[in-house]
Amino acid sequence: MKLRMFVMLALAVAATLFAADVPSAGSAAPAFTLPSQDGSAVALSQFKGKWVVLYFYPKDFTSGCTLEAHNFQRDLKKYEEKNAAIVGVSVDAVDSHKSFCTKEGLNFKLLADTQHEVSAKYGSVMEHEGVTYAARNTFLIDPAGVIRKVYVKVKPAGHSEEVLADLAALQK
Repeated sequence: MKLRMFVMLALAVAATLFAADVPSAGSAAPAFTLPSQDGSAVALSQFKGKWVVLYFYPKDFTSGCTLEAHNFQRDLKKYEEKNAAIVGVSVDAVDSHKSFCTKEGLNFKLLADTQHEVSAKYGSVMEHEGVTYAARNTFLIDPAGVIRKVYVKVKPAGHSEEVLADLAALQK
């Protein structure tokens, strides 16, 4: 019985450590399917042939997250001209995303990762005062599904411009 408990504890610790790893540039982007603000299921595979800016953020309606979303929205046409889609992920529910998009005029997909599974696959889970959030990380994924650039602990203010510049450099 003690061995069984030890093995279960070791597996739990290993799973936690593995979940905390941020995928690196050059690796395949982990597959996912999550509901968006309109309730439709969105899978990474739907974007095959396009660049994807997959950004994780802590919480709808907070100042940093609103700034980051506004900047991506402001630059959305520039991303579309570069064959890139913006996809945001947080642990907020579909209804929260729907309200956030409506209030803030957002026209790109926000995905609800309420079980934290996708955030964990991307090493983007954090806890604050006992509450689990998505960590502010971004992944620039190429049309073949390979991560080309990883941004951790993002600062919202100039992030969209930074991603656009890197996207342009990678497309040369």
